[in-house]
Parts: sequence; C-alpha cells; structure tokens
Amino acid sequence: MKDVKDDAGEEKVAKVPKEKGPVDADVELMELTVRQDSGLLGRSVTDIKLRTRFGINLLALSRRGTGSFRRLRSEAVRACDVLLMQETPDAVLGFASEFGSVPLAARLIRIPNKRQAVAATVIMVAVIAGAAFGLLPAAISFAAGVLVAMAWRVVSPRGIYEAVDWPVVVLLGELIPVAGAMEATGAADLVARVVLGTLAQGNSVVALSVILIVTMTLSDFMNNAATAAMMFAISMVTQFGARQDSFLMAVAIGASCAFLTPIGHQNNTLILGPGGLRFGDYWKVGLPLEILMIAVSIPQLLFFWPL
Repeated sequence: MKDVKDDAGEEKVAKVPKEKGPVDADVELMELTVRQDSGLLGRSVTDIKLRTRFGINLLALSRRGTGSFRRLRSEAVRACDVLLMQETPDAVLGFASEFGSVPLAARLIRIPNKRQAVAATVIMVAVIAGAAFGLLPAAISFAAGVLVAMAWRVVSPRGIYEAVDWPVVVLLGELIPVAGAMEATGAADLVARVVLGTLAQGNSVVALSVILIVTMTLSDFMNNAATAAMMFAISMVTQFGARQDSFLMAVAIGASCAFLTPIGHQNNTLILGPGGLRFGDYWKVGLPLEILMIAVSIPQLLFFWPL
C-alpha cells in the first residue's frame, strides 16, 4: 500500500499490484456497469492508471450490447458501458465504489481462446467428413472426435461429463422399450390400419394424406425408426391400385417430422431443460409446422411420385 494523489490533488490510499504467479486463486472476472454520475465518464484506462493504481486489468468493454474493438487503453468510458474487470473481488468492488460503478450479478464468463476455437473447428469438420464420406460409422467418428478434443485439451473430461444431460439419456432409454412394446403387440399397427381403412375408403390421395398424418402422429410418441418400419409395411400392403413410391416417401417424410412432443426425437428432448420449456409448449409451434409440412408435402409427392 502507498499514498498517491488523484487528479484533484487529494491524497488517497491505493494498492500497488503485487507480483502474481501464473495462477492466482483470488483473481476473478467481474462485470461493472458505469452509472450516469460515475467518475469514469470521459476518462480512459490510461487516464485513471487502472493497472498501476489499482492492480486491475480491463479485459473488455461492451457498449449498447456490442463489443468495442478499439484500443481499450485509450477508449473513453461512457455512461451505461459494461466493463469486464480481472482482479480480486475486494479490489474490483473498491474500485467500483470509488468511481460510481455497479457490479453486475455473477454469471459464467468465458474468454474466447483462438487456439481452442480453431482446434474445435478442425475436429468438427474432420468428424463430419469422416461420417459423411463413409470413412467411419457416425458413432465411432463422433466418439473419436471427443477423444481428440480431450487430448488437445479443447475441453476437459469433467466438462464433457457435465455437458451430458443425464435425465435426457435416461428418458430416451426408457422410451425405447415403450416403442418396442407398441410395435411388438401390434397396437400401433392396429391404430394405423383402422384409421387408414376408415378415412381413406379407396381414395388413393386421401390414403396418401392419412399415411403422412398417421406417421407424423405416431412418430411424436414412438421411435421414428420403428414408426417408419411399421408404416412402410402398411404402405406396401395397402391396395389402392396406385404406385407405392409416393406412399413410401410419405412415410419417410412423416417419420422425420416429430414436432409435437419433446419425446418425438432426441433433438426435441435436448432443448427441453436448457430452453425452460414444458411438455405442452411443443405443440404450439409444432402443430403449425406439421400442418405446413402436410400442405407442402402432398402436392410435391403427387408431382414427383404420381400415383
């Protein structure tokens, strides 16, 4: 500690930054927002001697939601700017109190790492290329990508473990036997046949629409692969005096359009927790989307695969 004089000539006690090793457990990242009456207004980091007087590093400045790409040392601070500071909490809070700034609520802050960003991009491109060109099965290709990311220290093993949403894994595992039971007992097959026989009544265009809608509906509650296999079988035995290509394509499209529930597809389930969604939220967006898919798919099917 030593006495220094500020711009007004008053004596103040300021910290002299101590030498730190490569890792200091007390150092944290904190965000400060600049008040309208702050003593920082119109002054830069150089003007207030932020590093030499307070031992604080200014890492970034955000203005109106956008980052500043100018030199931070000479950038004049304005009201409502958000400053990203690096130092001990006591040092940053003392600085905020002296200069009329308000600390923001603590949140997870990640500083971009160019080396890791490039490495992650290379790994992702290689993984996708390996699966797309058939060099490796998709599961093995992506698993190898995870191992390479760990070896290059792009992500830590603990980070991988914490990134897995284990409730989703358990939920998907529980749905597999449910879908298998519906297929094995013939329940889903019975529903599809009854609906098809009741509504189609010999009209091939209506039958095409019914198969598409039934496949979509079953895929919202069953595994889409099991739904597709079952509906393909129904399409093959359906006799309307029409070509089967259009019916089979309707099944392929319907099995890929599970938008009404979070259990229709693993992608739906993955965003359930992080998105703060409830089970009933999916149909609000999914129902209009499925109606749009039906309205677009039926004419296209009839055009490219005429009955």
